[in-house]
Amino acid sequence: MTIRSENASLERRRRPIDKISVRVPANGYFSAAFVGAFFGALAMYLEQWPAAYVILAISWAVIPLLAMTDRIVFNGKRLYRTGIIAMASAYLTNKRFWLKPIDIEQAETTAIPTFKRGGRVFIRYQTVVRGKEVEFSFSSGGRNYRKFVRELFSRISEEVLDAVSIELRDYAGEPRQVRARAKQSQIPASDVLESAFKISKVRTLHGKAAAEDISYASSAERAITLRQLGNELRVSGSFLQALESFRRAAIIRPDDAWLLFDFARCMQAFAGTQADVRLERRAAALMRLAERRAGNDGHLLAMLGESYSQFGEWERARNAFRKATDAVGEHFRSIRGMAEIALRDGKLAHVVHNFGAAGRLAESPAARRWSNAEADYFMRLSSDEEYLEMELGRVNLLDTLDRWRRISLKLAIACLPIIGLGVFYDDPTTANLGWGFSGSMLLIWGLFRMGRRVFAPRISPELLDG
Repeated sequence: MTIRSENASLERRRRPIDKISVRVPANGYFSAAFVGAFFGALAMYLEQWPAAYVILAISWAVIPLLAMTDRIVFNGKRLYRTGIIAMASAYLTNKRFWLKPIDIEQAETTAIPTFKRGGRVFIRYQTVVRGKEVEFSFSSGGRNYRKFVRELFSRISEEVLDAVSIELRDYAGEPRQVRARAKQSQIPASDVLESAFKISKVRTLHGKAAAEDISYASSAERAITLRQLGNELRVSGSFLQALESFRRAAIIRPDDAWLLFDFARCMQAFAGTQADVRLERRAAALMRLAERRAGNDGHLLAMLGESYSQFGEWERARNAFRKATDAVGEHFRSIRGMAEIALRDGKLAHVVHNFGAAGRLAESPAARRWSNAEADYFMRLSSDEEYLEMELGRVNLLDTLDRWRRISLKLAIACLPIIGLGVFYDDPTTANLGWGFSGSMLLIWGLFRMGRRVFAPRISPELLDG
C-alpha cells in the first residue's frame, strides 16, 4: 500500500521520458588501473621504458576514460549498457547487453549507511536488476540515480521489487526539497533533534504531543502528509526528522497499521546507525504493534514478513506470511516469502511447492518465469543427488575463491612497503623479493577473480544430462 494513487502510477508508466543514465560502479576499473599501475612501475624498475609508458598510459588514461563512458541508460523502453568492454563482451559471448522493463525478474536494493554529519546519515543505495540472464548493477550518487530508479521502478511490476526498491520508487526525492517541506511543516532541524535525542532518546507514542500536534489532531489529511514526509526524510537519510514526522502522524492516527509499519522501519534503520540495542527493541515492539493492527491487510502482512526476514526474525516472518495467506488467500509475496524461509530451514520439498505456487499466482510474466525457474532448480536438487553434490561443491568453491581472493590481495598490498624500503635504501635483494611476492599475489588474485566469474552461475542441468 502506497500513498500515491493508482491512476498516477499508470500515467507515469505511459508517458514518454528522455534518456536517463547512471554510471556503472567503477570497482572493476579501479582494480584494473591498480594492477596496471603496479606492473607499469615494475617495468620502470626493470628499466623497460617503452613497456612502462604503454602500461601506465593504459592504466592512467584509457581505463579511467572507459570507466567514465560506461553507463547504464534507460529510455523508457529498454535498459542498456554503453561501455565498450561490456558491449564487446556481450557480442563475443552472444549475450544481450539490454533488457526491457517487462523482462526484469528481480530488482534488489541495499541501503548502506556511509557516514553521519549534522544529525543526518548519508546512505549509499546499491541496486541490482536481473532478467533473462542479464544483470545490471548501479549505485546512488546524485540526482540521476533518484530519477533513474523512480522512472524504472514505476514501469515494472511491484512483484519483482524488494521493499527498499519500493520505497525508492515512492519516496526518493530531492533532499533539499524534502528538508524545505519539513521546515514548512515545522519539523525541527536535524541538529536540534540530535541534541534532544542525546538527552531523552526518541519519544514514544505515549509522550506528550506538541502544541502544533493538537491543532491538527482531527485532520486525517495532516497525518497522510506527515507520513509521506517521514518516508521521504527517511529515504534521504534524515532519520531524526523522519522519526519526529512519524511521531506526530501517529498521535493523530495511532491505529494506522501502515503508519506504524513505516515508523518501525525508520526506527530500525536509525537504531542500526546508532548501534542502539534499546532503540532496536522499541522498533521491534512497534513492528509487532503494526502486525496486531494490520487486520486482514494481506499486503501489509506480507511486507511485515519481509521486514522480519530482513532483520533475522524468522519465526515472526513465518507467522506474518501465514496471517497474510489466511487473510486474503495465497498471494505471490507471501508465498515467495514462505519459500525463502523454507530454503533457510533446508526443506527443499516445501521450497519447490511454494515457488511453484508463487509461479501460478504471479501476475507479472517475469515474476512467473523466475518463480518457475526456481521451482525447477530446487526440484532438481531434491531429486538428483549427483546434481546436488555438484551444486554444493560449486558453492563451497565460490566461498573458497572469495576467501583466498581477499587474502591474496591483502598480501599483495602488504608487500608494497617492502618494495619501498628496498628502493629507498638501494637494496636490490629486498626490492626484488617484494616485487616478486607482490606480483605473484596480484596474479593469483586475478585468477581467483576470474574463477569467481566462471563458477558464479548455477550448473545447467542440460550439461549433466548430456
